[in-house]
Amino acid sequence: MTSTAPKDAAKIPLATGMREVALLSRFGNRHGLIAGATGTGKTVSLQLLAEGFSERGVPVFMADVKGDLAGLSQSASVSEKLSKRLALLGVENFAPCANPVLLWDIFAQQGHALRTTISEMGPILLARILALNDTQEGVLNVVFRCADDEGLLLLDLADLRAMLSFVSENAKSISSRYGLVSTSSIAAVQRALLALEDAGGEQFFGEPAFDLRDMFQVAPDGRGVINIMAADKLILKPMLYSTFLLWLLSELFEQLPEVGDIDKPRMVFFFDEAHLLFTDAPPVLLQRIEQVVRLIRSKGVGVFFISQNPDDVPDAVLGQLGNRVQHALRAFTPRDQKAVKVAADTFVQNPAFKTADAITSLGVGEALVSVLQDGGVPSMVERAYILPPRSRIGAISAEERQALLQQSPLKGKYDALLDRESAAEVLLQRANAPAEPVAAPVDAPAQSGGWSLSWPWGDKRAAEPPPVPPAPSARTVKPPPLPRRSAPARETPAPRRGSSRQSVGETLAKSVARTVGSQLGRQVIRGILGAILRR
Repeated sequence: MTSTAPKDAAKIPLATGMREVALLSRFGNRHGLIAGATGTGKTVSLQLLAEGFSERGVPVFMADVKGDLAGLSQSASVSEKLSKRLALLGVENFAPCANPVLLWDIFAQQGHALRTTISEMGPILLARILALNDTQEGVLNVVFRCADDEGLLLLDLADLRAMLSFVSENAKSISSRYGLVSTSSIAAVQRALLALEDAGGEQFFGEPAFDLRDMFQVAPDGRGVINIMAADKLILKPMLYSTFLLWLLSELFEQLPEVGDIDKPRMVFFFDEAHLLFTDAPPVLLQRIEQVVRLIRSKGVGVFFISQNPDDVPDAVLGQLGNRVQHALRAFTPRDQKAVKVAADTFVQNPAFKTADAITSLGVGEALVSVLQDGGVPSMVERAYILPPRSRIGAISAEERQALLQQSPLKGKYDALLDRESAAEVLLQRANAPAEPVAAPVDAPAQSGGWSLSWPWGDKRAAEPPPVPPAPSARTVKPPPLPRRSAPARETPAPRRGSSRQSVGETLAKSVARTVGSQLGRQVIRGILGAILRR
């Protein structure tokens, strides 16, 4: 008989067939794949794994593409259908249980606002969102390099537009320093920004920027918090969706220190509709994605890709995925037949059945499962039934969602959009004498929600995570200042959206450009995907 109640922190019960199949917690950072046709049970497998990691104190992040993963926040109802399923699988001691959940939403409608700044996103991922060609991406790199060297904060799209205009007006001098910048390429980037703004991208860029620590939380009962990002609307903008998740993955890679092999992951990241990450991605970006996936394991982060066909994932990445859950595939087309063969060939064969034949005959909730066993060796593939999760399978009501937001410990932290002084304002005021530095305003504490969280790397949530040694950078000396346009004196623009402003001196003091060695030494270090490395 099998029980879904957590017994052993070292393994997560996953399925039952001729024998019980469980994923070893210490191999949760070796990544995984959940594949199968629509309606075959991928979401249930994802949900079961998520609550299994949570029960063992591991925070989880997932994108809710269909709007039904928020059911993890509610206890399961033992219906007649579920009772028959439990009896079929021989499951006893089934205890429905809700999970600690934080809701997120780029559009700030169904969860806490998820924002980043233009500077933190970096030119590589931003060029992907904007669908720029190589020449236009080169111009964007020049714009970022110029802003970094000048200590100008790029917080939102208005700052980037202002910087593009500045580069266009000073194209001759900037081209002599950084390389040719054509006004036609700048105009193309500006048009792409308008398209991004129309698609809702403006809501993604700004402050307060998302604090990665808020995702690494443990509830008072010791369970890891499950972070669910509403993506039912975001998925309609696939380039923004995939780039956001890639940015989040790169943030984890850049900020977390190395830990090597540990008894359980620091975090598990579920990437639904994984094919969107690789569609139309240039070879250089694919190489960087592969590098991040390969190396993030040593940071203690596990990545599970969810897709309909295994061949949606490039071979170089597929080879990094040690844990596999393969639901049914239907071989109706030549592509489907190829996908079945690819899926079958990736398993350690079981002499009890033919893998390729089994893939096309699996029922709903049934899967072929192979996980890493002792020594990190893939187990022989097993045909098994996925165990039912203890939380609700399905969506939650608007009232239940609102109750979760009201009880959230992050209530109030990301609600109000801030707009401090940045590149747009500095460029307008450059002809004037800089204002005297003023004392930094004290940030108002976030309102407390209905339950508390703890930062797993220390007793104080405000403590910074262990520092990541900065990569060496050749950009250690600031070049001569760019020419500044003469402009008539003008009044300081009124603060937008009613937020308090900081002076130019304070903004530069707080900017990502740090003084190194002398007053002329300034460097900005960017990581593998162009995002700023926080130090």
